[in-house]
Amino acid sequence: MIRLRRVAPGMPGRPTRRPAAVALTAAGAGLAHALPAATVLRSVRLRLFPTLSGVGRADRVALTFDDGPDPESTPRFVEVLAAHRVRATFFLLGSMVARAPEVAGDLVAAGHEVAVHGWEHTNLLRRDPISTYRDLSRATDLIASVGGQPPRFYRPPYGVLTGPALLATRRLGLTPVLWTCWGRDWTRDATPASVLATLRSGLGGGGTVLLHDSDCTSAPGAWRAALGALPRLLAECADGGWRVGPLGEHGRPGRATP
Repeated sequence: MIRLRRVAPGMPGRPTRRPAAVALTAAGAGLAHALPAATVLRSVRLRLFPTLSGVGRADRVALTFDDGPDPESTPRFVEVLAAHRVRATFFLLGSMVARAPEVAGDLVAAGHEVAVHGWEHTNLLRRDPISTYRDLSRATDLIASVGGQPPRFYRPPYGVLTGPALLATRRLGLTPVLWTCWGRDWTRDATPASVLATLRSGLGGGGTVLLHDSDCTSAPGAWRAALGALPRLLAECADGGWRVGPLGEHGRPGRATP
C-alpha cells in the first residue's frame, strides 16, 4: 500500500511562489504606494489631473498658503489680505495648530478657509498606510475643532501623494488639491522679486497659487519674501481680471489660461 506523504509549506515537493513572483508582487505594492507621487510633476498633473492641480473657473485664481499657522508670520499675511479684502485657503499643519490654536482661530474668524496639510511635514513615501491615516486623521480632527466644521481640502507635504494617502482622504472626506504655480518662496535666497517672477511663469486664470506663511520647514525668515510679493501678486491678478479667493469658491475645473 502506498502512503501519500503530506508536505509542509516550504518543503520540497510543494508548489511555492518563485522568487521572481514574490519580487513582482512587492514591486507592484511599491508602485501602488508611490505611483501617485508622479503627480508632483506639474506638466503631468496639469495635463492629466486638472482637478488635482487646482484648476478652476477661468475668471478666478485660488490663493493658498502652506505650513502655518505661525504666530510670528501668519498674522502679517492676514493683515495684507484684509487690506486688499481678499480671502484665501490656509493648509495647516496639525503640529503648528497645536502650538498656536489662537492663530488658527483668527484665520477662521477673518473668513479664511482652513485645510489639512497633515500633522507633521513628512514625505508620505516614508509612511506606511496606518501611520499615513493616523497623521491625516489627527490633523483633520484638530483643524475641524478649530474651524467649527470638517475641512474640505488636503495638500500633502512636498506635494507628494501616495496610494495610502488617497485612501485616507477618501475615508476622511477630504479632496486632495496641489497647485498650478508656486513662488519658490522657501529658499534662503528668495526675494519678493524672485517669488513674483517665478509665479508669473505659471500664473493664469483658473489657477491655484502656492505660497508659504511659515518658515517651519523653510529657510529661516523665508516667509518675508512671500509676504513682500503678495501685494504685487494681488494687483497683477486684478489687472488680469481674475478674482482671487479660497479654493472653496474656485468653481468647477476648466482649462487655465496661458
